[in-house]
Amino acid sequence: QVQLEESGGGSVQAGGSLRLSCAASGGTFRGACMAWFRQAPGKEREGVAFIDSAGSITYAESVKGRFAISKDNVKNTLYLQMNSLQPEDTAMYYCVAKSVWVWYVRADCVNEDFAYWGQGTQVTVAS
Repeated sequence: QVQLEESGGGSVQAGGSLRLSCAASGGTFRGACMAWFRQAPGKEREGVAFIDSAGSITYAESVKGRFAISKDNVKNTLYLQMNSLQPEDTAMYYCVAKSVWVWYVRADCVNEDFAYWGQGTQVTVAS
């Protein structure tokens, strides 16, 4: 059974940085389609960064140039480096993954149809 566990959230001042980590278990994630989503109270869920099976990366416009997604295939860990954080980045951040047995190209990876979700880690940015 695939399990995802996020860590690294916290509270920072605007302009600060945080790095989120997601420890994945229960499968081989080298070729997995994985992503980070976020959801703030009263707002729709947003996919902020995706990495497809080939390693191609897609960012939401709202975080492009500030956030960086990466994956360590040896450690089975997904990361999200977040720089220049703003109050509007305040949200619960979730690590997600699709089936580890399927090869997903970018077009099939960048959507909201993810089978596995972590519990989330809270990020709060103060102005």
